[in-house]
Amino acid sequence: MDTFTNVLLVTANVGSLFNNVGEIQNGWLEELYKTIRKHKPQFIALHFQEVGGKDYMVNMDKAEDFFSNIESSEEMKEFDRTCIYVDTQFQAEDSFTALGSMYFIHKTLKNICQYDFNVKDFKAVVGQTKYVGSLDGVATVEKEKFPKNFWPDFKWSRKGYMRTRWIIHNQGLDLVNIHLFHDASNLVALNSSPSIYSANRKNALKYIIDRILDSRCAAMPFFLFGDFNFRLDTRTLVQCLTIEADVVKDVKDSNYEVERITFEERDNDHQMLLQIEEKLFEYVHQAVFREDNGRALLKYDKEVTLFHDVIREEDITFPPSYPYSEDHCKPRQYMNTRCPAWCDRILMSHTANDFINRRDYDGESVVYNTIGPNVCMGDHKPVFLSFSLKTNNH
Repeated sequence: MDTFTNVLLVTANVGSLFNNVGEIQNGWLEELYKTIRKHKPQFIALHFQEVGGKDYMVNMDKAEDFFSNIESSEEMKEFDRTCIYVDTQFQAEDSFTALGSMYFIHKTLKNICQYDFNVKDFKAVVGQTKYVGSLDGVATVEKEKFPKNFWPDFKWSRKGYMRTRWIIHNQGLDLVNIHLFHDASNLVALNSSPSIYSANRKNALKYIIDRILDSRCAAMPFFLFGDFNFRLDTRTLVQCLTIEADVVKDVKDSNYEVERITFEERDNDHQMLLQIEEKLFEYVHQAVFREDNGRALLKYDKEVTLFHDVIREEDITFPPSYPYSEDHCKPRQYMNTRCPAWCDRILMSHTANDFINRRDYDGESVVYNTIGPNVCMGDHKPVFLSFSLKTNNH
């Protein structure tokens, strides 16, 4: 007989929560708790990226306080088992990923086990377990930073993945926290379609999927959720946005390298339409990214389609999740640093999709959306997937 377990998966790049802790963090947490109260999950998985932010050496203590606040909050009192893994060991350059994963199990959920990667067997989850610091030697999590030789032409950064493995009422699942590479330069991203950065992300995602499906342990249905850093196809999008504009390129005197590209409206007294620099993407009609939740731009979101043979995603009906203003008075406005994109995603294997209950008894059965659309949540809006997991008692 099928049983149903309410599941909430959340991914959040929290890199901007730690510089101005009071300004953003309290509102951020309240929006998370609102989502939990609304969807009433029995199992919660929170995947965080960029724990500690860009100044992680200074801010890691604040990050640990952030996790403790969630763990001890009133909203989590009914969850009697927790498993927490936070990679804060920034001194270990070879392995530091700045990833954090928190799992909460409600007291009504009785039959749940977690995998021990050392003994290669499942054990019942009991009480609270918390690992903060180096996760080396922790048997219930598999963590890996991308190898340095993976992209010799780029700066080695704290990117990688973290996997945990579960059985909920006899249904096995892999939950993978993931952080892929960003576009370092808008100008370089503009050079080709797909961009060199997109190619790197493709290689990285293939690497992770191959790792979780390899022969070290039996393959299971999986969810990949994190900051994939997927971007719109910049070159094709810009060509469309500027089809009736003139192009002006500014170059450095020293080496003739292009440092700024300006697109001017041909029929409007050459007013600036779009200006692009390494870390500037200023488009005067920014509302296009919000209108109808940016649906017209989804055709430029191509990176996940390369993997449709192994993974799928719920339909996206929310605006690009990045890069939002960090000004708490402008929660719906994008910064002019990057082209807005759906960086934060929740993807699943086709086998995982088979276990999502889509019978709609009392409202929406599956919800894929952002958290805090009208509240400043930092430069990334967290993304969540709420669903009922079909499991079997036998």
